[in-house]
Amino acid sequence: MKNIIYIFFIGLLFSCSNDPEEAKLSPNSEPTSILEKDTSGLVIAFYLNDSLKEGFIYYKDIDEEVSRKNLSFQKELQRKSKAYEDFVKKKGAEAQQGFLSENEMMKVQQKAQQLEADIVQYQQREGAKLEAEVMQKLTAINNKVKSFGKKFSEANGIDLLMGYADGGQINFINPKMDVTHSFIEFLNKEQKSIEEEL
Repeated sequence: MKNIIYIFFIGLLFSCSNDPEEAKLSPNSEPTSILEKDTSGLVIAFYLNDSLKEGFIYYKDIDEEVSRKNLSFQKELQRKSKAYEDFVKKKGAEAQQGFLSENEMMKVQQKAQQLEADIVQYQQREGAKLEAEVMQKLTAINNKVKSFGKKFSEANGIDLLMGYADGGQINFINPKMDVTHSFIEFLNKEQKSIEEEL
């Protein structure tokens, strides 16, 4: 038995020891050439992400619209919850005072369960709808910022335009590279021209 295991391992070692040159390159691959580029003329700029929320009018309008819808959703949820609580409290007091028959108490229980189920369904249905709308609008905003950022960079000879946020990956950026104000003006101008064309 030891001989069989020994022979197996020897065979395995020989099968794994291929020619090192063959292992490095497959027959169809070519070595990659790494190009060195001169970065001395590279123009890098950044904008503050938080400032877009305050200065980009389209972003502010969308944010206000979503906030209104969210507030309306929360108010309706509170209204439904209060109606449920009031119903349970009122019927509970009537039951304690002996005003409800056994049949009426069963109907009250069914109605309370239905009200509770309605709240859960509303929360899931409308909450999911609102979340999907928010994601759609955020995607639209991001696409606009990306598209307008490309135009802005091309118009101003910028090679790399970055969005900067506190707590992000970047530790320090020279304030001379800050184009936030100009970029926001550009965003608002581009958005206004799009709206005028519609």
